[in-house]
Amino acid sequence: MSHLKNALQESVAQQRALLATVLREPLHQLALRCAKAWGDRAQLESLLGDALKELPYCKHLYVLDANLIQLTDNISHEGPQMGLGRDRSMRPYLGELTEHAEFTLSGAYISLQERRPSLTATQSVRDLSGELLGYIGVYFGLRDLPLTSALYEEPRHWQQVKGDPSIRSTVFQQTRAESLMDQHLDNVIGVVTELMLYHGVFHVMLHFSSSRAIVWVMEDPYRYRLLDIEALIDPDICFAFPRATYPETAMVPMSRVREVLEEFRTLRLLDDMFYLRSGTLSIFNGLVGLTFSCDGSHYIPYDEFLCKETEFWRGITSSKT
Repeated sequence: MSHLKNALQESVAQQRALLATVLREPLHQLALRCAKAWGDRAQLESLLGDALKELPYCKHLYVLDANLIQLTDNISHEGPQMGLGRDRSMRPYLGELTEHAEFTLSGAYISLQERRPSLTATQSVRDLSGELLGYIGVYFGLRDLPLTSALYEEPRHWQQVKGDPSIRSTVFQQTRAESLMDQHLDNVIGVVTELMLYHGVFHVMLHFSSSRAIVWVMEDPYRYRLLDIEALIDPDICFAFPRATYPETAMVPMSRVREVLEEFRTLRLLDDMFYLRSGTLSIFNGLVGLTFSCDGSHYIPYDEFLCKETEFWRGITSSKT
């Protein structure tokens, strides 16, 4: 999963860098003004109120001394809020502060009062000789920020996830029980293939053991449809899904959709002990998802999936990865 983690971290880092760029100069200028008013609470709070006009997405600002004790109330768009004298030295968003740090942007954290994802920017305040006087704290709720980075892109490479250890430890004591879907795989594969190629289904999740499927349709992508075995073996179900052209932006070619579903059949009947419990196919991601009886899960590009021989999967599942 390291590739997934790295991709997510890169996306987050890009957004944080953009936010830091927006904040640095306004906070630097505010720190210069606060240094001149240091020791005058009323003047500091007035400066914070003025600064809010340049920081419309900020929830509130406050000033801390060098020991991280609050010298002002929280100044919000609604006016002052209680905060004077608060000790923030133990809060996680100030953990990276050092005497030489000029500007820091915390990682996201769950706020104490609002209990929601938040972050805090801090700007040091120094006198003319460079001696540290304290800090300006700028609090943001993540939901209020104008996030502009590109949507995180799901990586297209093989990922493996280990599941419930208790299931893996008892895998040698189990055996596959033939389900209704197992008994009607020809019909199920035929119906699902038709739905994906000509009726707008772009993502399917087949649960072989419980004989059901979940599908997502391009015409209504925010809701899923649950199909039981009676629907899955009845070609008439196609009348319930409007005709749709196979999308040009799909990563899985039309000619390979049935191949993937047929390979699900192979893995389902692979072995009485190590077998496929569920399989998913997304034509836009181009990814196949597999969950085996040992509770190991795999996410793999469809073309790489189709290149693997049966014996390869027998080795993968019997090793309980």
